[in-house]
Amino acid sequence: QPQLAESGGGLVQPGGSLRLSCVVSGFSLDYYAIGWFRQAPGKEREGVSCINISGGRIYYADAVKGRFTIYRDKAKNTVYLHMDSLKPADTDVYYCAADPDDIVSQSSACAMAYEYDYWGKGTQVTVSS
Repeated sequence: QPQLAESGGGLVQPGGSLRLSCVVSGFSLDYYAIGWFRQAPGKEREGVSCINISGGRIYYADAVKGRFTIYRDKAKNTVYLHMDSLKPADTDVYYCAADPDDIVSQSSACAMAYEYDYWGKGTQVTVSS
């Protein structure tokens, strides 16, 4: 039933910015943890940023800390990932995921990808000059 849909990816020059959107349906953001993950070809899916159910705990991977910001707009049923100072290493397919358990609060990071029950289809981010 719950569904997520990412958008906002595209081609951007190094140093540029993008804002990714994750529109959710079939569930309330009041009761789900949200994670942003990314995956490059041939690599493992890694947690980028996540927010727990209450919104009181936010995590950023070291590689993006200080550059990326996660936030929710509950009125729009949307979770955003704003990305500044993008680097070629940020080139990946970005996914949003949701889980009704308090897995983010229970983790030192975003929890493992396999713990999330619901996933979007991903949006491509390419950082290149």
